[in-house]
Amino acid sequence: MERVELLNGPVEKRNRRAFEEDHSSSNSSSSGDESHEEQAASQRSVTAAVVAETTSDRGGGAARPEKCDIECATEETMSLIATQQAVAEGSTNEFEQANGKNVALVQPNNHRRSDEPTELSFEKFPENHEEKLKRIKIENALDDPKTTLETWKQFAKSEYGLINDDLRRKVWPLLVGVDPQQVDPAPSLEELNSHPEYNQVVLDVNRSLKRFPPGIPYEQRVALQDQLTVLILRVIIKYPHLKYYQGYHDVAITFLLVVGEEVAFHVMEILSTNHLVECMQETMEPTQRRLMFIYPLIRRENSALCSYLERSTVGTLFALPWYLTWFGHSLNSYRSVVRLYDYFLASDFLLPIYVTSAIVIYRQNEIFQEDCDMASLHCLLSQLPEDLPFEYLLKCAETLYRKYPPRVIEKDVETMIANEKKQRIAEEQEREYRRRYGKKPPPTVTTSLIGRFLPHLPVSRRSMVFTTAFSILVGFCAYYYRAHYMPLTGIR
Repeated sequence: MERVELLNGPVEKRNRRAFEEDHSSSNSSSSGDESHEEQAASQRSVTAAVVAETTSDRGGGAARPEKCDIECATEETMSLIATQQAVAEGSTNEFEQANGKNVALVQPNNHRRSDEPTELSFEKFPENHEEKLKRIKIENALDDPKTTLETWKQFAKSEYGLINDDLRRKVWPLLVGVDPQQVDPAPSLEELNSHPEYNQVVLDVNRSLKRFPPGIPYEQRVALQDQLTVLILRVIIKYPHLKYYQGYHDVAITFLLVVGEEVAFHVMEILSTNHLVECMQETMEPTQRRLMFIYPLIRRENSALCSYLERSTVGTLFALPWYLTWFGHSLNSYRSVVRLYDYFLASDFLLPIYVTSAIVIYRQNEIFQEDCDMASLHCLLSQLPEDLPFEYLLKCAETLYRKYPPRVIEKDVETMIANEKKQRIAEEQEREYRRRYGKKPPPTVTTSLIGRFLPHLPVSRRSMVFTTAFSILVGFCAYYYRAHYMPLTGIR
């Protein structure tokens, strides 16, 4: 994330001015016995003024201050705000202690464009009892050389995942078969800047500033950006048949932050040739086909919901960044992102699709409350709520995977593709008829007997032969019955 840049003058003067304004306003509004509520409101106004001044117009072509000015200003500003909020009783704590410094928690942006990366919140959460017990089990397993891959997968997929980044740094390489002791040193950026994808990678990396931890020093952020660029280029240079796609950097940056540059390259190398290989083809057709899995999964669980989505023609575009980036592009919470990565690393490569279907099914009430049109539903679905219960959703996705494995859904997708092809042909024929005759083609009239009584029965050459033979047999029986039994009835 970007450092706080000083665009409105020295921080000490701005902070002092804010205090003087607040002090004068409090003296004019009260004779000295200010209530607790008024004091808390006053302190919150100071906090808002300081934060608004120090965070407005980041970047934007302004000259960057020196590192020492940024760090001093940031520390003083954070200390000031933390002190003011400590005085106000009952006020919300908007800061978290991280690495000995007060770091502002990132507030969600509800007006973000769908193609804009979210700003990650690196908020720290204390371990509960279950997490502590699981952490101890993982640490003991790390000390045991006989621990199997299946054990690591169970740790990663079960509740709470791998608990923290210290454990992920050790277990993630094991999940994909990477030995952290045997890694290749990274080349310099200058050795790779002649690659044809270099400029596009740099553009995407520069757009990923919000994915870095808050309060990170400017030099460290720039170094991480260079490492991310090198990491991506190393993969696509080693595997020239793989094509870089926008969103790949969102996956790479997560591994870079957790396991470091050299190990991250080997992890991304394996993922790019396995989990993400369909996304790195010449065209997006394989990816689009995978996204078609969403509707058969929803239909098998909730046919009414699937029909509603199909009538709206919302399609699957809303889920494209989720699948391409393993939700790293669309979630605000870093804790949720790495929890999902725990699960996906230990699972089949199609589990992001099953998680997507589980999210849509979980949000069915919201969907039914929206208008049944593409714009409304795409706007709703493309924005992920911050309070999604991912532990519950991962269990739902696992249940969907067991009930409807990929081989079953693949058949549904083939049927969908065949039906869509027939519909396109019919539409093209209708357009051609309109172009020739200037009117809508007449409806197809079914003249056969079976077509009249069974209009939904599929008609083929075999069914026509069978129908004809059956009709002849019925006619013969009727003739025989009339010739032999009807005269006897008359005699009686």
